[in-house]
Amino acid sequence: MDHSPEKRRRRRCLILSVLAVLLLIIIVAVVLGLTLRKNTDSLKTTFISRCKAFKEYDCPKIWDAFEQSYVGRDPCKVPMEAYDPFIAAAPFQPACNRMMFWSKTTDVVHDFTEKKDCFLTLEDTLLGSVMDGLTWCGKEGSPETFTTGCPGWTDCVNNTVRSFWNRASAAFADAACGQVTAMLNGSIVTPFNPTSIFATIELERLDSPRVKNLNVVLVTQETTVTNCTNASLKNLQKELDPGVKYNCKEVSEAQIQECSSNPEKPCGACW
Repeated sequence: MDHSPEKRRRRRCLILSVLAVLLLIIIVAVVLGLTLRKNTDSLKTTFISRCKAFKEYDCPKIWDAFEQSYVGRDPCKVPMEAYDPFIAAAPFQPACNRMMFWSKTTDVVHDFTEKKDCFLTLEDTLLGSVMDGLTWCGKEGSPETFTTGCPGWTDCVNNTVRSFWNRASAAFADAACGQVTAMLNGSIVTPFNPTSIFATIELERLDSPRVKNLNVVLVTQETTVTNCTNASLKNLQKELDPGVKYNCKEVSEAQIQECSSNPEKPCGACW
């Protein structure tokens, strides 16, 4: 047996290298575990906090229903139907004559509904409010929730976030009744985009006689390039249930903002 100093030195170096690698593996595993847990805890904290603003709901129960929708699944294989139990845990209540749909007008419409209690968008409901702006997904075979590294909106059709918004939009439209309003963008060439959620999911659920009228508010600016005679809006009318009456009105963004900032002005006077 070789007991030379050089041999012993190499052996000690090898042992130290192996120990260093093992220590690194342990540190990575611990950090990863803490990161995964932090992702879940952070999302849950935000979820529960937002949910508590709607006092009549059992927020932990709703969270459990939410987790069951995606945990353990491939984040690109979460169909709309996976969220059925989540939707059922906090079903949309019909708000006849107050339900507002929108496309490419997110800032205008939400500024308006925040300041004036005339209309209700999906994002003003419990489910929409709780999930607004969040990213989440699971991983096949994993009990964890991830908030980073999730597929984007266009990466795959049945990704976790996109499927939720499609399913929630469908349920919201199913609850619409009476006079329904849609705020569309008059500063783009196609205010009624055939690939939008409003076109592909919501519009087809606005059925007569439950829905009586669809009132389109076409938001205009100085750079407005379209009006109520736009070809895409003609297509909207063709796709609308024949029993639902259609109206369109061009309204400037400035007028909407002025109206929403005036508490004494009735909702009907905004357009």
